[in-house]
Amino acid sequence: MFYKKQGLPQENEIVLCQVTKIFPNSVFANLLEYNDSGMIHISEVSPGRIRNLRDYVSVNRQIVCKVLRIDKEKGHIDLSLRRVNSTERAQKLEEIKQELKSEALVKALSKKLKKSVNDLYKEVTKYIFKEYTHLHLCFKEIVSGECDLSKMGLPTALAKEITAAVLDKFKPKKVVIGGVITMTSTDSEGIIKIKKTLKKIEEIGSEIDIFYLGAGRFKIQIEDVDYPPAEEKLSQVLKCIDKFNDKESQADFEREKK
Repeated sequence: MFYKKQGLPQENEIVLCQVTKIFPNSVFANLLEYNDSGMIHISEVSPGRIRNLRDYVSVNRQIVCKVLRIDKEKGHIDLSLRRVNSTERAQKLEEIKQELKSEALVKALSKKLKKSVNDLYKEVTKYIFKEYTHLHLCFKEIVSGECDLSKMGLPTALAKEITAAVLDKFKPKKVVIGGVITMTSTDSEGIIKIKKTLKKIEEIGSEIDIFYLGAGRFKIQIEDVDYPPAEEKLSQVLKCIDKFNDKESQADFEREKK
């Protein structure tokens, strides 16, 4: 992991650590995001009586801890393993996962550009870390269109390369659902009625596409970021179809099978 924070951590900060030594009453670990190490007293490993610390931790194991106290004069950092709740642990691990994924992108790009990984990482973060604490936060805003690397000072060619790589790697995959609507009407204004219904369906959202198949048949395709919002839009489509139905007009929907 390339990512390193400057200085000392803050008290109550959640940090990722790697166990280096285990003694009868304490555990020592490196803080992977800092150039420091800390100590976990046996009482801060787990609630209750502990007979053997090795039942809870092992050398080289990565653990999520909370910073309890910092003695700047002695350079001592006291950590706690037991005071980290499941939500804090999950959030920290997800943050590290996303940062490692971002670093892997830089590594892959370094091969394409025939540059040293370290040199490229330093060049990229020199600009990005002026505005963001982590690479993945910047990359997330590139995907949402809220960040323009060239405006941050990165050389234009490099900014374009990174942006293209980020959009390819991080852009969320979309789900697609849909089916076929068959619409018939003996109404004298049946065609107008069909067109109005199709227009109402299109107005539900830009995620909906309609394709004419012929003979009163139309393919509906809904492309969204996840199934719940896609299903909600399909529900609205079905309501439009129901409103079309009367004594002279009939619409049926057949869902596409995956």
